[in-house]
Amino acid sequence: MNTAATTNNVATERSAKRSRASTQPGAEAVRVKGRLRANKWLLLRRISQFGILALFLVGPWFGWWIVKGNLSSSLTLGVLPLTDPYLLLQSFSAGQLPYQEALLGGGIVLAFYLLFGGRLFCSWVCPVNLVTDAAAWLRRRLNIKGGKTPSAYTRYWLLAFTLVASALTGSLAWEWVNPVSMLHRGLIFGFGLAWGVVLAVFLYDLLFASRGWCGHVCPVGAFYGLLGSGALIRVTADKRRACDDCMDCFNICPEPQVIRPALKAVGQDHPLILDKDCTSCGRCIDVCGKDVFRLTTRFDRSES
Repeated sequence: MNTAATTNNVATERSAKRSRASTQPGAEAVRVKGRLRANKWLLLRRISQFGILALFLVGPWFGWWIVKGNLSSSLTLGVLPLTDPYLLLQSFSAGQLPYQEALLGGGIVLAFYLLFGGRLFCSWVCPVNLVTDAAAWLRRRLNIKGGKTPSAYTRYWLLAFTLVASALTGSLAWEWVNPVSMLHRGLIFGFGLAWGVVLAVFLYDLLFASRGWCGHVCPVGAFYGLLGSGALIRVTADKRRACDDCMDCFNICPEPQVIRPALKAVGQDHPLILDKDCTSCGRCIDVCGKDVFRLTTRFDRSES
């Protein structure tokens, strides 16, 4: 009888945790680790995102030209060219031969993301992530459920379509509607169509599809996911035996499908998250009160 009561109490406690996690993931981590440690990776990402934005904006705003251009193509300190490889791919599809500096910049960016992980761009660089994270936070607070989420393959079809469209039109097709470029233009030149596109992304994630834009639609994320399939940096659930099924990590993760194979040993015996769609954002590390997750390399398959 006592055993049955204990089992029921544990089940009830886990059910309560899951209910809280759906609206306030990380509450237990804040209680156990403190607010700062329970948001460490989130704060580091925000510093990275706002810092990169600032480097681009201090030029047009204050005349301090540290970086010229935008995230698609830039020149840092008049020396270091950086070019989005996806932009170069569209350029080649359109039959346009990029400048030598653009090719060099694309090679530098390509090498970085091949080594460290393509989806790092989505969580540590892309300013639209600020918009979609805000929509996800508000969606949880308002307890908005349901919605029509498109297939995860949609972004790959859209990636292929943008390249075909570039070939047919002889232009950089995705740049017509790219929310990243639109956001940059909106911050520099003020309100207009750019803000309309950014607002549409926010409302889509808030009202229609949880994490719909980054997780199911954006071709940039699809491209960088393919790019970083063999990346060095990975998250591991090496203390998965401590997991109490609170579901905080699943509720906060922008790509929750990547967690289960490592955390629950589904289809693999090691605790590494190797899915190409993992953004290495570190939020699963932040919100876990049991410290199940940590950041490591793809060669570390140990389990505690």
